[in-house]
Amino acid sequence: MQIAVFPIATEEVEVIAALARLVWQAAYADLISQSQIDYMLEQRYNAPRMREELCTPGIWWDKAMAGGEIVGFASSLLQTPEEMKLDKLYVDPARQRAGIGACLAEHVAARAAALGCRSLILAVNRGNVRAKAAYEKYGFTVREERKSDIGGGFVMDDFIMAKPLA
Repeated sequence: MQIAVFPIATEEVEVIAALARLVWQAAYADLISQSQIDYMLEQRYNAPRMREELCTPGIWWDKAMAGGEIVGFASSLLQTPEEMKLDKLYVDPARQRAGIGACLAEHVAARAAALGCRSLILAVNRGNVRAKAAYEKYGFTVREERKSDIGGGFVMDDFIMAKPLA
């Protein structure tokens, strides 16, 4: 499968939000409650908020395209001058294990390296064993464990993972 990465255009936000809903329902149904999933989708993955982030300087949104379709997306931002945070990386559940996630992560890592960052960081839910293993395969290691207050009375148990950049 030929995968290409491009910036997301504002008119694509509805497609990206729909993909986020699909991923959250598939990936988190066994990890967190449906009310937590609903809260995240309503608060962080609604089209107006995503559009606002997309237009915010210093936050990059990229899409992975295959066969003319958006099959995944990532957002990233400078956490510090030395660290880029891979904030979101989602791949269509029907197309996982096709190298799409790795392609997006490599794209973000290249951007981070070009900006002089020394590491790429991200948060992974502790219960998401498959995602943690995939990131470890890509060179990330667990830096710390953290409870993240996502609002609405919900707390997520996350691993903060880091990958050094050359």
